Amino acid sequence: MYPFIRMAKERVVNRSKQSISVGETYESYHICWPWDLDFWFELNNGRALTLYDLGRIPFSGRSGFSKVILKNKWSMTMAGANVRYRKRLRAFERIRMQTRTVCWDERFLYIEQSMWNTKKECAGHIVYRAAFVGADGIINPQRVFDEIEKNLLSPKMPDWLSVWVKSENKRPWPPMQE
Repeated sequence: MYPFIRMAKERVVNRSKQSISVGETYESYHICWPWDLDFWFELNNGRALTLYDLGRIPFSGRSGFSKVILKNKWSMTMAGANVRYRKRLRAFERIRMQTRTVCWDERFLYIEQSMWNTKKECAGHIVYRAAFVGADGIINPQRVFDEIEKNLLSPKMPDWLSVWVKSENKRPWPPMQE
């Protein structure tokens, strides 16, 4: 089940906090609860994706995305992700999550998130390809950023991200059926 209570807590905690600017990192703290575990008693990979929501959604509010989205009756949907899991997160372990905007192109916003364990090791990392969507389809992210701050241009896309984006663009869609 989706962690609605945890999300409500994040919304309440962040509702009056200061805005963050593009490129600035948003930090949040979470606990790996027993119901977040898999059969190996570590954070379940699917649940990890859900926990990233606990960082990304308040980040969207503090960065100004949510305000623009609501005003224009748009939405922000995840259109792809590249995930790495490197360290186990166990029950009751405190997780430090970092979320930031990396850059954007004419179709997508790229958001980077990471989870850090109590030993200050990166336990997991994800890069989301997010799309702002309106009644007519995908909206150029620059329109969103223009409403947040005029003349704000995307930072240069890092090489490692550019390789993933090019690879995704070559990936057949829909996938072949047998």
